[in-house]
Amino acid sequence: MTTKNLLVELFVEELPPKDLKKFGASFSSVLADSLKANGLSTEHSAVTSYASPRRLAVHISAVRVQADDKAVSLKLVPVSVGLTADGQPTPALLKKLSSVGADASVVPQLRRQVDGKAEALFFDSTAKGMTLAAALQEALDKALAQLPIRKVMQYQLADGWSSVNFVRPAHGLVALHGADVVPVSVLGLSAGRATHGHRFEAKVDPVVVQDADHYAKQLEEQGAVLASFEHRHAEIVRQLQHEAGRLGLTPIDDPVLLDEVTALVERPNVLLCEFEKEFLDVPQECLILTMKANQKYFPLLDSHGKLTNKFLIVSNIRPEDPGRVIGGNERVVRPRLADAKFFFDQDRKKTLASRVPGLAKVVYHGKLGTQGERAERVQAIGHAIVNLLRLSTVPYSVDDKDHFDVLDSKVREAAQLAKADLLTDMVGEFPELQGVMGGYYARHEGLRDGVAIAIEDHYKPRFAGDSLPRNHTGTVLALADKLETLVGLFGIGQLPTGDKDPFALRRHALGVIRILIEKHLHLSVEELAKAAVPAFGTLIDDPTDALATFIYERLAGTLREQGYSAHEVDAVLALRPAPSEVPKRLAAVRAFASLPESASLAAANKRVGNILKKAEGTVEAKVDAALLQEPAEAALYEALQKVKPKADAAFDAGDQTASLQALAALKEPVDAFFDKVMVNAEDAALRANRLGLLATLHAAMNRVADLSRLAT
Repeated sequence: MTTKNLLVELFVEELPPKDLKKFGASFSSVLADSLKANGLSTEHSAVTSYASPRRLAVHISAVRVQADDKAVSLKLVPVSVGLTADGQPTPALLKKLSSVGADASVVPQLRRQVDGKAEALFFDSTAKGMTLAAALQEALDKALAQLPIRKVMQYQLADGWSSVNFVRPAHGLVALHGADVVPVSVLGLSAGRATHGHRFEAKVDPVVVQDADHYAKQLEEQGAVLASFEHRHAEIVRQLQHEAGRLGLTPIDDPVLLDEVTALVERPNVLLCEFEKEFLDVPQECLILTMKANQKYFPLLDSHGKLTNKFLIVSNIRPEDPGRVIGGNERVVRPRLADAKFFFDQDRKKTLASRVPGLAKVVYHGKLGTQGERAERVQAIGHAIVNLLRLSTVPYSVDDKDHFDVLDSKVREAAQLAKADLLTDMVGEFPELQGVMGGYYARHEGLRDGVAIAIEDHYKPRFAGDSLPRNHTGTVLALADKLETLVGLFGIGQLPTGDKDPFALRRHALGVIRILIEKHLHLSVEELAKAAVPAFGTLIDDPTDALATFIYERLAGTLREQGYSAHEVDAVLALRPAPSEVPKRLAAVRAFASLPESASLAAANKRVGNILKKAEGTVEAKVDAALLQEPAEAALYEALQKVKPKADAAFDAGDQTASLQALAALKEPVDAFFDKVMVNAEDAALRANRLGLLATLHAAMNRVADLSRLAT
């Protein structure tokens, strides 16, 4: 059967820019998948998505006008139910046939086939292939129903009586199979071939689409619209780089902003603007944020990453003289920058310390009190973390003289002031700058070295891939801040559920993990949680176990994303080591798994674990050499006496890989033990001694990881 290419476009009023990319992908994929499922297209059909501020469209190649007929086999009833003893149809069979549009005349053609334990009657027929019109109607309905719309609106149709619900009012529908219109309808619209181009710069209106393959070209040439989201995105990037390159500057790198601007324009035109240099006295984060968030501009940076007084705009029109567009945008941005300068100047008139009492009036959470109380808890948790580092078995290097006392003092000071910038005008206008502005104001006040940086960094890492705190004080403070959030909310039962995580607890957990691993803090999750709990007084249940499980689950997910296998991750995390040890243990497990002896030892380890679990009472890892009767058990004991000290010494020296590899020598004696020794001997003393030998083996094998998790 011959095929033609298909084009479907829904023309609407301006769609929400932050959702346009998702809308375009969803519309095209759902529609194409539905057609494919109904046999109108194949896996070789190319799908091209289009999405602009006023349209969602899709082009699909090699689409049939009608699907192939299908052979259908329908089970009716068991033979014993459908036929009488003399082979006549029963009322039950006739009723079933009637339900599928057949009658008694087809009874002789019914097929008998064993189905389970009984023989059943099957009705074989041919289903007519679905027409394109019917399949496209179904596909369109599905595509619109499954759009990820956050909020719908209701609007009246042209008849003045009917109303429909959709994300924005729809005004046109194009459906072309080759050059032929496909008779479908949706949202009160019937398909045709006419669409509309740019509001102001279209050469022709309406644009009458010649056929499916001329859609994008006609829209660009006659309608002044780049219909493809990817095409517009690439064109904006090209123009941004070209304009910035002429000045030796670099546009700000912000993929989210780029996507949003791509969704705002149909015909991008990048223009260069500038503002007064006096505004550069304001912290560049403030200026960049106001230009991006409020105006959707692209600030320009110099070769050192410093903000310049020049910026780029993406206009939706291309006038012969762009001067008025440029001047208008420069006038618009000036009051925004002036506001930022005013906020910055006003905020510096008060110290951070003078704002701290005001935190007692800012509610943090109904069950956890105010931001003032929160700051006190962060301070207490920070003090507890410093003490844990002071007592850590793996020394934590701090540069200051009398380092831990100085660190403790800095952490206390930074914790007291860290939330004060929440009461500043700048953070009130731009909440995204909390912490950042605190750092600026602390430096302005001349606070001692390290405290200002810690205040600025204590929210880090804010997102995946973000940098970590830059100094020791900031590291402890960031860890304390995240633990305060996690312990507090877990303590009142405010856990994430499904996709809902309003307090970003998953992000906080990942932040804790990154800090512990990348800053080499040899602290366990359990001890950190326990150290944080007292800061909440008696009003909180101990969430230590639940929180530790939550954090290790996040760590497991992160490690799998990094390419470690589920077996490797489970083996290491089963022992719940300090996160800072995890990378070395994973490397050791991976190296061990590559040894020829690993599979046998992992299986044996699993068997040993099962035996010990089933043993009555507590089994001590203790062996009486005088009770070793069988040569195989004596050989295993002797091998353990040689291998265990080597493995333990390597482990204690931090060489996890060597510790595990030393165990390879146990393969043969372990295999021989299980082949020739009966563990559960009738003699109680022999049985206890053999269990003790296995307990000693189990302890020796599982210091780095639970090797039984490697068994398949």
